[in-house]
Amino acid sequence: MQVAILSDIHGNRHALEAVLDDVGRTAASRLWCLGDVVGYGADPNDCCALVREHTHLALCGNHDLAVTGALSLEEFSRGAAVAARWTQEVLEQDHLAWLDALRPVHELSEIGLYHASPRDPIWEYVLSALLAELCLDAARKPLCVVGHSHVALSFVRRDGEPTTGEPRREGEVVELRGAEWLVNPGSVGQPRDGDPRAAWLLLDTDAATASWRRVEYDVAGAGAAIRAARLPDSLAERLQYGQ
Repeated sequence: MQVAILSDIHGNRHALEAVLDDVGRTAASRLWCLGDVVGYGADPNDCCALVREHTHLALCGNHDLAVTGALSLEEFSRGAAVAARWTQEVLEQDHLAWLDALRPVHELSEIGLYHASPRDPIWEYVLSALLAELCLDAARKPLCVVGHSHVALSFVRRDGEPTTGEPRREGEVVELRGAEWLVNPGSVGQPRDGDPRAAWLLLDTDAATASWRRVEYDVAGAGAAIRAARLPDSLAERLQYGQ
């Protein structure tokens, strides 16, 4: 089975539509979302509708929880809090109820899905080999798939060896057998790894491989939508730099 894994859409309809088009050109028969469907971007209703239509499994992220009121906005930066308050004002009640029913973790037989990490599914940013090592210690599955950091990357721990990791670029593929892995698809709607293109991951459970993909999208259109909504200009500016 081939599975498309998306994370951190953040209300960016332009990026999400481009990724869904790219997914449609593959053999993926399932689509999983690791959360943060809303927050930052200007099209939360469209993004919720598209995720609900296309995904077979969805988690919530910290920004989703902020919008539902499950997390205090005092935990967030000014720009994130402003965007969350605006999203609360414009989000349709049906989408709000859907977000409120989601959870930040879901475990399958051999795969653990977490918005942030196995140790803290809501808040932990796994960006170092040390943190990845601790997460693999805590994990109950040989493959952990996480989002939250907006960085496409992987960490691996083989028997008798320390955990190592690296950023992942478009087209890179890893063989998952024979080791413990923690992988991040990167962000659909707000990449922070210096590549402004929307990111996603193609997981082949039969071949035991993970492939990182990037997609061009209308960055200017997404930025214009943010400005039209009178959200902080920085949220639009950062998109063109992948930061």
